[in-house]
Amino acid sequence: MQYRAPCWLPGGNAQTIWPALVARRTLAARPRFRRERWTAPDGDFIDVDFLLASSPSAARDRAPLLVLFHGLEGSSESHYAQAFAEVALERGWRFAVPHFRGCSGEINLAPRAYHSGDFEEIDWLLERFCALRPGGAAPLYAVGVSLGGNALARWAGVMEERAASRVNAAAAICAPLDLAAGGRAIDHGFNRLVYARMFLRTMIPKGLAKLAQFPGLFERDRLRAARDLHTFDDVFTAPLHGFRDADDYWQRASAKPVLPGVRVPMLVVNARNDPFIPAASLARRHEVSLRVTLWQPGQGGHVGFAQGGFPGHVRLMPDIVADWLEDNR
Repeated sequence: MQYRAPCWLPGGNAQTIWPALVARRTLAARPRFRRERWTAPDGDFIDVDFLLASSPSAARDRAPLLVLFHGLEGSSESHYAQAFAEVALERGWRFAVPHFRGCSGEINLAPRAYHSGDFEEIDWLLERFCALRPGGAAPLYAVGVSLGGNALARWAGVMEERAASRVNAAAAICAPLDLAAGGRAIDHGFNRLVYARMFLRTMIPKGLAKLAQFPGLFERDRLRAARDLHTFDDVFTAPLHGFRDADDYWQRASAKPVLPGVRVPMLVVNARNDPFIPAASLARRHEVSLRVTLWQPGQGGHVGFAQGGFPGHVRLMPDIVADWLEDNR
C-alpha cells in the first residue's frame, strides 16, 4: 500500500482541508440513502442511513455489508462517507452509516451524547447489523473514521474473540488512538484557531440544547466559554458519560492500550502528517496484536488522501481499504 499526495497539495493542513471542501464535487453521482430509526437499549434512538442501490436485486441481500462509523460531528453527508458509499455502490456492496447520538440532524432523547470510547454503542449496533445477514453468510465489514475509528478499535480490543464473531474484518482510519496526544494537538496554535473552533461551532449549541432538555446537567456558562476541546470535554463529554474529567476521559477512552487484544483482522490507517494526531503517538508494531495491520504513510492529512490532478478526488483511500477488507476477511 502506497500513497503520495499530489504536488499541488503540500502539507498536512492542505491535505486535510482541501478534500473536505471539494471531495463531494468529484463524485460520479451523489449517493442516495434511506433512513431507519433504531431504538437503543436505553430507549434512545439511533438513525441509520442505508445506501440505495441503482438497481435493487435479490443478490444484493447476500452482498457484503460495509458499516461506517463517522467521526466527530460527522454524518452520512461527510466527504469520506460519500466516497465510501460510491466505492460500495460500484462493488455491489450494501453500505450503512449509523449516526452517533445527536448527529443525524435531530437531538437525541437521553441525558448523554456520544464519545470516542463508546464501544458498548458499537457493539449493540454491530449486533443489529449482524442480524441483517441472511443466514450469517454475507461478509460484514466495519470501518471507523477519526472518533469513530477510535471507538471501533477500542471495541475490537476490549471484545477480543467476541469481535471476530461480529465482523469479518475492520479498519480504523485516522483514529486518535491516544486521545490525550490528539487533544493536545488540536487545542494548540493553528489547530485551535481553525479545527477546534470549527467543531465547537456545532458542539456547543448541541450541548446547550441538551441542557434545555435536562436543566442542571452541567454548568451553562462554562460550556459557553469553551474555546478548546479539553474544556468542552471537561464540562460536557466527561460528566455525561461517566468520566471524572476530560483527562480521565482521554485516558480511559483511548484505544491504543487495548490494541494487543484485537482478534479480528484490522487495518489501522494513520498519515504521519495528520495535524490532529502527532506521529510520535501512533501505534507501533510491538504495541498491537498480530491481527492488526498498520499503514502509516508519510502524507495524507486527516481523512484526506487526495489523489489526481487538480481539483483531485478522495477515492484512493476508500478503494485501498475496501480491497484490504475483502482480502483479509
